[in-house]
Amino acid sequence: MSASTEAAAASSEFTLINGNETAKSLRGEMKVEIDAIRASNPAVLPTLAVILVGLRKDSQTYVNMKTKACAEVGLNAKQYDLPAETSQEELLSLVHKLNDDEGIHGILVQLPLPQQINADVIIGAIKPSKDVDGLTTENAGDLLRNGHRAHLIPCTPLGCMQLLERYNVDPAGKHAVVIGRSALVGKPVAQLLLSRDATVTMCHSKTRNLEEIVRSADIVVAAVGRAATVKGTWFKPGAVVLDVGTNAVDDPTKKAGYRLVGDVEFDVAKKEGKVAAMTPVPGGVGPMTVTMLLRNTIKAYKQQTQQK
Repeated sequence: MSASTEAAAASSEFTLINGNETAKSLRGEMKVEIDAIRASNPAVLPTLAVILVGLRKDSQTYVNMKTKACAEVGLNAKQYDLPAETSQEELLSLVHKLNDDEGIHGILVQLPLPQQINADVIIGAIKPSKDVDGLTTENAGDLLRNGHRAHLIPCTPLGCMQLLERYNVDPAGKHAVVIGRSALVGKPVAQLLLSRDATVTMCHSKTRNLEEIVRSADIVVAAVGRAATVKGTWFKPGAVVLDVGTNAVDDPTKKAGYRLVGDVEFDVAKKEGKVAAMTPVPGGVGPMTVTMLLRNTIKAYKQQTQQK
């Protein structure tokens, strides 16, 4: 899709890692794959169950994005809208029902959940073969043991690795710095980079000399969730930067009164001329997360139907 990062660095050119374009290309490939499935087995199509508890507007927006993406590639999506007062037992009952339903191949519970529900208990109840978010203990262990060969990998880290692959960035032998240690992004993306033969340093809120560590990195994955945590002047020449953060900052010039920015000072990093390639926010890692959810649903479908 793009010239290699090494070539960009050598010519001092900046490459925008465009998640929107990459996601569009991948979804096109998925649609072809699902069309073939539809032609060969129209009675059993890949189906994703999406559970939404409560009326949080942000969660509703995310769920709408996911169901729309399913429709775009031809995946079936069944949405289960539950009231905010739903009990943990009621939600568990639905999860168990979907686990046993052979017509459901992937289960996604939109987070966060209301206070009365323990998210860890709910995620832990999802059958690992249907855990398209890759968050169960079993799938986390699979990732730890098998790296990029694991079956169902968390969507955002998987999207990060797809961007590196599509932009011809080979992590092998590179020093990768991951900033953030969450179970959703930081830890799994570190395991994926390790499995691709990178040397990985993990940083977090207690890390000392963060600037010094970032300056030594060939690849930086910023997943902190705080705007401008990583300064644009910190990168060494030729660095590749994946900015996972999505943060709202006040902006009276925008209709909504705010704009979205990443964890990295994008404009400064680009202006400095050292960074070889970088994702924007929005339009970088974000579109890839939903796309990898589709990919995981197709993969789960194939495994489950082949086991019959």
